[in-house]
Amino acid sequence: MQTLLDWIPGWVVFFNALLAFVIPVFIYLINKKLHDLGDPEWKKLNDKKGR
Repeated sequence: MQTLLDWIPGWVVFFNALLAFVIPVFIYLINKKLHDLGDPEWKKLNDKKGR
């Protein structure tokens, strides 16, 4: 009979799972910041209206 500790994955699996979450969030935030800085004014007004 295996113990519970045998079923828990290693630290590498947890680290990769964390990276799988952090990297897309980081890219999303960078993309959002770039859009805030670079979009033309008319597009910013449309985004505020929900279009």
